[in-house]
Amino acid sequence: MSGCNPTIPLFDLNYGQEEEEAVLRVLRSKWLTMGPETEALEKEFAEFCGVKHAIALSNCTTALHLANLAAGVKNDDEVICPSLSFVATSNSILYAGGKPVFADINSLNDWTISSRDIERKISDRTKAIIVMHYGGFACDMDEIMRIAARHSLFVIEDAAHAPGATYKDKRLGALGDISCFSFFSNKNVSTGEGGMICTNSDEYAKKIRLMRSHGMTSLTLDRHKGHAYSYDVVCLGYNYRIDEIHAALARVQLKKLYDGNNLRLKAAGIYKNGLSKIDQITIPFAGRADRTNYHIFPILLDKSVNRNDLMTYLRQNGIQTSIHYPPIHQFSFYKNFNVKQDLPLTEYVGLHELTLPMYPGITGYQQDSVINFLLKYFEK
Repeated sequence: MSGCNPTIPLFDLNYGQEEEEAVLRVLRSKWLTMGPETEALEKEFAEFCGVKHAIALSNCTTALHLANLAAGVKNDDEVICPSLSFVATSNSILYAGGKPVFADINSLNDWTISSRDIERKISDRTKAIIVMHYGGFACDMDEIMRIAARHSLFVIEDAAHAPGATYKDKRLGALGDISCFSFFSNKNVSTGEGGMICTNSDEYAKKIRLMRSHGMTSLTLDRHKGHAYSYDVVCLGYNYRIDEIHAALARVQLKKLYDGNNLRLKAAGIYKNGLSKIDQITIPFAGRADRTNYHIFPILLDKSVNRNDLMTYLRQNGIQTSIHYPPIHQFSFYKNFNVKQDLPLTEYVGLHELTLPMYPGITGYQQDSVINFLLKYFEK
């Protein structure tokens, strides 16, 4: 295998005729803005997660922004969050006027945010905690919620990786005050763009629904149906609406989620078995009892391994890989804050993590190819 286009991509869509039919259904309805597909998706997603309210949005970044606003973050309030995450997690705090305070991960086996470091980072200016369920593996939510209760802090779950994953038999996204999901192209529920906020609070849900659409008291669909003839604007709002095509795609993808996650689990087992023969590779999250969804398959390389050289080798042999994630606090923009950071475990993982191809349709043959090329590389 060789060439510029990977034979084995990092991810691939779990799409078929059902998604085509969903899009055609919307086009034939001639209603593209938020409407019946969005309402149905919100109801189905709330039932799936076991929460009272699900509010569909344009993407997970907008969801995180509104979650911070609902939490009352403003005017340099501090929000504790992981640095081992996509930058949207911390950017959303800045959008609300807050200040990100980064906490380290638990260990080189558990890459979720450390509850011990969260507590160490709490100050009299701390307003909220954002946790991110890395790769679909649950954070220590019992302890984090206890810490939040002791200090009267708001908890936001960044559940972008987590649809269908559980913590002690509860869905991730049903544990904090508010949770945020992503429907980006590479996610387990994939629509290209799109997101969801979940909460059990009537107050937060009402506020978020207003902010989603310019602070308006009625929506276009309400006026189209004659349920309202005008509207008031009662708060500062945004255009964070999802559209009917993305909502329809998400409904189909949600129906496929359980089977898709099972295929990911099966693929993870093949990787674990095959990679166990390579001393230079460690697979994190060993021994975790809760059900994950293997949004990604991360490995930790020995410090002696030149990661860029390995990624180039794999690419030349048709295998696409990635890094999840370069630590946020080391980006040039975040260095401008001049905040002293003490995140040694995050920095180590940031230097040595590698993400292998993972998606429901990956075949055993493809996985054997990935494993065999890794074996050949390390035999050198």
